[in-house]
Amino acid sequence: MSSSFNIYNVSSDLSLQGFDLSPEQAIVAFVFAAVNYIIILFCNFFLLFTVITNKGLHEPMYILLLNLPINDIIGSTCLFPHIMRELLFDTKTIPFSICITQAFFIHVYAVSTVFILTAMAYDRYVAICQPMRYTTIMSKVHLTKIISLVWLSNLTLMGILFILLLRLPRCRSYLTHPYCDNPSLLQLVCADMTINNIYGLLITALCQVLTVGLILYTYLRILIACFHNKSSDTRSKALQTCGTHLVVFILFECLGLFTIISYRIKDISPHLRKFIAVGAIILPPTMNPIIYGLRTKEIRVKGIKFFQRKKVLTS
Repeated sequence: MSSSFNIYNVSSDLSLQGFDLSPEQAIVAFVFAAVNYIIILFCNFFLLFTVITNKGLHEPMYILLLNLPINDIIGSTCLFPHIMRELLFDTKTIPFSICITQAFFIHVYAVSTVFILTAMAYDRYVAICQPMRYTTIMSKVHLTKIISLVWLSNLTLMGILFILLLRLPRCRSYLTHPYCDNPSLLQLVCADMTINNIYGLLITALCQVLTVGLILYTYLRILIACFHNKSSDTRSKALQTCGTHLVVFILFECLGLFTIISYRIKDISPHLRKFIAVGAIILPPTMNPIIYGLRTKEIRVKGIKFFQRKKVLTS
């Protein structure tokens, strides 16, 4: 094995700062986390089930939407079992290999969220600004290419990020973070991190500029098209759909921004830093299916019909 991939890097345990709760507080936090995780799984799986089992929802917009609950399940599953185990058994160690796996998928989750929302914004742009060409542009082939690009580009970028991390030796084993991610793992390194920092800043800037730029451009064009449209019903439907996307995107961006700022401010309360870090992973998977389920009429109607059928069958 190459010396750059020291076996020490993948074999020992890391210590976590944890939440420093009393046994009573830990039980309450565990119950809250368990209930929250069950709600996330139920809501996201129900959203998946609703779209998959209703042929009327087999349209590009909803096929792209399917990727969001899949991604939310990945993100929440990276975090909740780990937190619940820590709260229940008061364990504050994690094997390095599991830590790397958790960090990798948390970053995949974060980048996938903005990529998926960007793809959904593009779909709405084509549907509203070029309605006559929508079926041609958003064909099955093109849709497959968009979804493949979202996931493959993300996995490639994150793969390179963590290959660069794994080549570095560690001289510390204490994480000042409630879960594993690239910035916290870099704090354990005792070597030159210039390449890692440059690459990390590059992909962060590239992803943010591309996604935010494309989303702002598409929604600006949609807004202009809506005001030019004489049909109030069409305008209202378009603005409602786009408003839902924007709420989800702004929520995620704000949480991500707060997390980044919390890393940079040294004097911030450790408890506040932990709350922000965990909230950035917990809130979007909890809110996304609720927002899309309540604000997207087609999904809401199909969901209500499903529960009505179940009620009739059980009565």
